[in-house]
Amino acid sequence: MHELGVTFHIMDHVEKVAEENEVSHVRKVTLELGEVSTVIESYLQNCWTWAAKKRPLFNECELVVEALPAITYCEDCTETYPTVQYGKICPYCGSEHTYLLQGNEFNIKEIEVE
Repeated sequence: MHELGVTFHIMDHVEKVAEENEVSHVRKVTLELGEVSTVIESYLQNCWTWAAKKRPLFNECELVVEALPAITYCEDCTETYPTVQYGKICPYCGSEHTYLLQGNEFNIKEIEVE
């Protein structure tokens, strides 16, 4: 389960930002999570709940996850389409000359502090 490592990475980064800004408690962290990012939200939430109890800065800190849909772009017909539904083959023209525009992100969007 790499979600635990991801959780530690997020918390380490937020701790660094909190220290730089003299913050003593983080109330909420909002993440943008791409649909095909390979991070499973329910596992991430479970890891967050466990790890937040171990670090005073995150005591009762809420993790909010905003899902970003996976969107693919076709270079031949210039259309975009939902990646998960159609995969690499463009549903408009049948081309394989496609690439992912969004959907594999994993970003800290917002940190709410006291």
